[in-house]
Amino acid sequence: MSTLLAVLALAGCAVGPDYKPAPAPVPTHFKELKGWKLATPSDALDRGDWWLPYRDPKLAFLLRQVEVSNQNVAVQAAAYEQARAVIRQAQANLFPTLTANYNGTHTHTGPGVASSGSVVAGRDTTIYTAQLSGAWDLDVWGKVRRQIEANTSAAEASAADLANVKLSQQALLATAYFNLRAEDALMALLRRTLVEYRETLRVTKNKVDAGCCAPPLSPVTPADLALARAQVENTEAQLINVGVARSQNEHAIAMLAGRPPAELTIGPRPLSGAIPRIPVTVPSSLLERRPDIAKAERTMQQENALIGVAEAAFYPDISLSGMLEWVGKNPLPFSVANEIWSLGGAASEVLFDGGLRSAQLDAARAVYWQSVATYRQTVLTAFQQVEDQLSTIHILTRQLAVQRRAVADAREAVRVYTNQYTAGTIDLTVLVTGQVTLLNDEVAELTIRQNLFLASVNLIEALGGTWDTTLLPSQEELQKSFSLTPQLPLTDAGVEYPPTN
Repeated sequence: MSTLLAVLALAGCAVGPDYKPAPAPVPTHFKELKGWKLATPSDALDRGDWWLPYRDPKLAFLLRQVEVSNQNVAVQAAAYEQARAVIRQAQANLFPTLTANYNGTHTHTGPGVASSGSVVAGRDTTIYTAQLSGAWDLDVWGKVRRQIEANTSAAEASAADLANVKLSQQALLATAYFNLRAEDALMALLRRTLVEYRETLRVTKNKVDAGCCAPPLSPVTPADLALARAQVENTEAQLINVGVARSQNEHAIAMLAGRPPAELTIGPRPLSGAIPRIPVTVPSSLLERRPDIAKAERTMQQENALIGVAEAAFYPDISLSGMLEWVGKNPLPFSVANEIWSLGGAASEVLFDGGLRSAQLDAARAVYWQSVATYRQTVLTAFQQVEDQLSTIHILTRQLAVQRRAVADAREAVRVYTNQYTAGTIDLTVLVTGQVTLLNDEVAELTIRQNLFLASVNLIEALGGTWDTTLLPSQEELQKSFSLTPQLPLTDAGVEYPPTN
């Protein structure tokens, strides 16, 4: 008994290193924030879903569908539930296993059988046996507990993966949405330009019909009429071609929202307004706000715990076993007189394995250091992505201001050229050149605004949206048995979609 108590006392320890997070390469400030800032401290992004600052109800509705119906999110939600179930599988190894057996045997011996022992010639005998047996592998060295720790960390990493997939799919949808709105704006621009080009064509046709013009006015020929008509037709073709990109973005939005393209129609509305001001806090906050960093950190703990699992293989396996059996001629042979019981303990140790366990331990340590390097690389990548989007927004903001001045100058030039052409003092080619320059400048301005919106989405994604590590399930929550509660629906059955026109 004293030996058993000593063994049970040892069960409180667990071999292997206790987890301590590896330090991450965190800078003290963002390089691209020097001399300017995107937001004041009162402009907090955490007041709700990350897309609310865009103040676009249609975008908000579509992004919420990602959580409900996106199939990539559903895949990761199921993977998370699987990871939680694996924890319970490991927890089961902490408890003994019990097995119950019950059987009855009827024996008949003919009169010609010689009697011997319990066999009596010419008799029928029925024997009933009831048995309970149990076995318990004691987790003396903490192998099972380290495995539970590893599985729990893996489940937390899976939860972070789920958050990361949700964020990335929502960012993809927002990107497609702003691209679609940019196509709407381009369509509106081309339609407005067509009105101006058709007016130029009308003036040119009137001049040709009137036989204009005599010197010193610039002559207008049928070739000028053909040029003006070609300009209109070319712009009409551009307008039609924009529909290709728009329809593809609409289809992408439907897919990301988990709906067939035929079920989603988004009415036209040009891209307007400015990007929201996005708060950028200290760099160290990225370690708490990015789900991919959280996943990498949880993976480190998982691999650290698996080192303990590998170390436990060097220690003997200690187990207890017991059996209680009743044998009798009655169907319920449960009496002290008919019982048989046994209780035993066993210990086994591998004396020679050709270095197998040492190799497995070295491999577990190597995998741990891989996870450390992956964690640090994930952190570095996160800082790079934030810096990239900060510089992109900074540079595009300056470029947009210059481009708007270029558009204003080009429009003023077209106004002057239009008056001069109407008066007959310049050739049509001068006006057409000015009109082409204006259209190119306006398209360039629209492209810059489009890229600003995309950069703002990328920056929010790089900052982790409104997610943080407090949303991860804790180790204690995950280790509560029989507490499987789906975090997300795995299907969108019964979801009713409001109109999207």
